[in-house]
Amino acid sequence: MFDFTPEFVLDNKEDADAGSSHVSGASGGARDESKLFDAYSRTVSSVVDRVGPSVVRIDVRRGDAGPHEGSGSGVIVSPDGLILTNSHVVHGKKRVDVTTLDGRRLLARVLSEDPDTDLALARVEDNATLPHATLGDSKLLRPGQIAIAIGNPLGFDATVTAGVVSALGRSLRSQSGRLIDDVIQTDASLNPGNSGGPLVSSAGEVIGVNTAIIRGAQGLCFAVSSNTANFVLGEILRHGRVRRAYIGVGASTSVLPRRVALRLGVDQPTGALITTIENDGPAAQAGLMTGDFIVAIDGQKVTGVDDLVRLLDGGCVGRTVRVDVLRRSELRKIWVGPKERGV
Repeated sequence: MFDFTPEFVLDNKEDADAGSSHVSGASGGARDESKLFDAYSRTVSSVVDRVGPSVVRIDVRRGDAGPHEGSGSGVIVSPDGLILTNSHVVHGKKRVDVTTLDGRRLLARVLSEDPDTDLALARVEDNATLPHATLGDSKLLRPGQIAIAIGNPLGFDATVTAGVVSALGRSLRSQSGRLIDDVIQTDASLNPGNSGGPLVSSAGEVIGVNTAIIRGAQGLCFAVSSNTANFVLGEILRHGRVRRAYIGVGASTSVLPRRVALRLGVDQPTGALITTIENDGPAAQAGLMTGDFIVAIDGQKVTGVDDLVRLLDGGCVGRTVRVDVLRRSELRKIWVGPKERGV
């Protein structure tokens, strides 16, 4: 039992009222804090209820009828069974086994994969109508927003972790050796088996496809943005592969120098900052340099890496495109001849 001795005595009514008010305020603050945590919990639970049924476990076999040799996650993005996952989960396979949240076991055919973004698209072959998730607009994300990861880490089905969007516009080297641009960094815990599962916003939209962790680090997890995933999905459905032009640069989404942009009439807050450039690549041959901000391609605004990826599509191959760049205090127009990037 504690012996509590007060250090002072309230000697008038005003002091007593003030003390009472202070105690009341403290308890009110606790109630407010409790309400905030309740709201957070309800948000996460609601998102899981809506998106969870569209998340699947993907098992890869050795050969057509061999034992399982690996597993990952995926997310169904259309009612006829289109599944987004990671390239490294299904790499080199024609078919994979899919298990839904309600226990259905289905067979899916791998339509194509894109090692450049570590994304792949599969389609369920069984005749079934399936719950599906909606791809959101990752360009609208801001650091600090809630991020919820759903997947099958280490074989534990339907696992949910939550955190925040830690940073945007990261670059990550894929297993093909190329840089994946416009990567979302999150502190929502990921483990082997989460690969290919969705990173979801508080609005219940898929904002990324979980792809990687840094071993030995805590809170450093990465997802390919939903805008990049949407681009890859469209290319595969139209062409059977991702026909992508490349100019030989690595870039990140960065804020433009405000005063310079206003003076030059550039009415956008961000652009694609060139961070690396390949020797003898199309960009280097045309005169682009590290430190340049790409703000437009063929007159279409580039507000970040996702725009750069989207605009450098197969239609750019074999022709010359105009690239508008902000270089120091000048706005320059540079003509570049993109090449088709091989898979």
